Amino acid sequence: MLFKFKKVSRLFIVVSLLFTIFLAPINNSFANETTNYSSDRSESTKEIIIVHTNDTHSRLKEDESEGMGFAKIATKIKALKSSNPNVLLLDAGDTLHGKPISSISKGESVVEVMNTVGYDAMVPGNHDFNYGQDRLLELSKKMKFPLISSNIIKEDRSKYLTSYVIKEVDGIKIGIFGLSTPETTYKTNPKNVKGLTFKNPIESAKEMVSELKEKRVDVVVALTHLGLDESSIDTSQKVADNVSGIDLIIDGHSHTTLEKGKWVGNTLIAQTGDYDKNLGIVTLKFEGNKVTSKEAKLFTKEEAKLLNPDKSVLDIISKIEEDNKKITSQIIGKSNKRLDGERESVRAGETNLSNLITDAMIKYSGADIAITNGGGIRASIEAGEITKGNIIDVLPFGNYAVLKEIRGSNIVKALEHGTSDYPKSKGAFPQVGGLTYTLNLFKSKGNRVTNVKVNGVPIDLNKSYKVVTNDFMAAGGDGYTMLEDEKLLLELPALDEIVIEYIQQLEIVTGDFQNRIKVINKIKKIKMKHEEKKFEKTQEKIGEQDYKDTYTVKSGDALYQIAKMFRTTWQNLLEYNNLIDPNKIIPGQKILIP
Repeated sequence: MLFKFKKVSRLFIVVSLLFTIFLAPINNSFANETTNYSSDRSESTKEIIIVHTNDTHSRLKEDESEGMGFAKIATKIKALKSSNPNVLLLDAGDTLHGKPISSISKGESVVEVMNTVGYDAMVPGNHDFNYGQDRLLELSKKMKFPLISSNIIKEDRSKYLTSYVIKEVDGIKIGIFGLSTPETTYKTNPKNVKGLTFKNPIESAKEMVSELKEKRVDVVVALTHLGLDESSIDTSQKVADNVSGIDLIIDGHSHTTLEKGKWVGNTLIAQTGDYDKNLGIVTLKFEGNKVTSKEAKLFTKEEAKLLNPDKSVLDIISKIEEDNKKITSQIIGKSNKRLDGERESVRAGETNLSNLITDAMIKYSGADIAITNGGGIRASIEAGEITKGNIIDVLPFGNYAVLKEIRGSNIVKALEHGTSDYPKSKGAFPQVGGLTYTLNLFKSKGNRVTNVKVNGVPIDLNKSYKVVTNDFMAAGGDGYTMLEDEKLLLELPALDEIVIEYIQQLEIVTGDFQNRIKVINKIKKIKMKHEEKKFEKTQEKIGEQDYKDTYTVKSGDALYQIAKMFRTTWQNLLEYNNLIDPNKIIPGQKILIP
């Protein structure tokens, strides 16, 4: 019995030893495989972040009404890189032109800031050609990142710019090619792109995808300034619909805000809106070298308020502004009279400064008519020397001129809209050139604009006229919706640039008042058979007028200042006193106060 027990015990020990010997390697092998798999998974699972901007239009500085500014963009980039160094920064165009801070240096100031922030690539938009194609090439040489576009062809059939760039990030090869809108041929001054052809974006995209695949890239990114506007012939959506193999489109041009991007098949389109109100962030996840997930989101200017601006970028911007002062102090001409751009003047009637601006717009564009909103005129210019800085103060918003073909009926509707609150001041008040009109306050709203003439000839409601306005109004801003859908002919330089060039040509600004806008707000009373009939009174005062007071003009007085003292408008004083030109009042002159 004991022998059997010992025998069984020995057998059990032997079996146990054999089990341990044979299974131990198997268990060790499994353990190693798990560790290796985890390690391999960690190495093969990667995340790349593509940060992007578009249509900033040189909004370099933080602005409460616009964007976060490039100093905070730089801060956000650094924060992202601190947790994941695999970050690329791309720009989808319309960046180098817009505000005086950029136009003074013809775009170089923007390039300096972009270099400091650390961009990796940019595609040019139509407004990046506003300084001319040669200047854009000069700027590209100053960039510490490639300016790319595959569909711009020179007369000798060579490419105007490099077509693409390949970035290797954490072992992942990312091919980025550029596409610029063919609308550039008329959405900048045509002379800026003379000799250049903008090839069909779909054809160019197919060629680029094929070429980049031959280069064995893992990801294909289209950096495009095409947009998603349905009225455009060429859009990023059409590229995504017709070209397979594009993983991501970073887009611009239409100022479209895509909070989470837009999917077209397997292609993700991302766009931020405009004026750096948002920063785009696309996260790409990989298993090995294959994209497994794409996600787009926006970092908003509200979120950016919590960030401290990057000091190095702030310093660059401060230096640019200091350097610009040397340029803004340059004298461009002289004025014989004070040019009136006071808020209460330009928002409620014609002024000599608004006439100067609209005349400049017509001269540059060759339009029949110019219309610009009084609210866009922000300062006066004293008599004497005029500097570039004076014009920038008058027109600080970076609005550019737009030439449209507009029907006479819609021109009258625009005038009715802009004067609808008269005599109350209104930012939409239409300052005009090449056109005169009468505003009859005794008619109902919507029918008060009469006697509209284009260069002295009564307006034809059925005829189309070439009208130059600003981009804000052309897009329906200030309620000018009747202008929005009219045919676009050209997009032109910034208003401040146009006015500066015009004054340089004039040398002396006379500052004459031209009675382009007449107001009927008085009546003549005639007694007939115990009843009164009222007749409209246009230019001259008829009959005796009662007045509360008189004011004696002093040296340095302006009619708008006198009007403010007596809580009226300069237009009322002009008509009440039978004055022809509000700028022609002299010391000692008596002004009747109604």
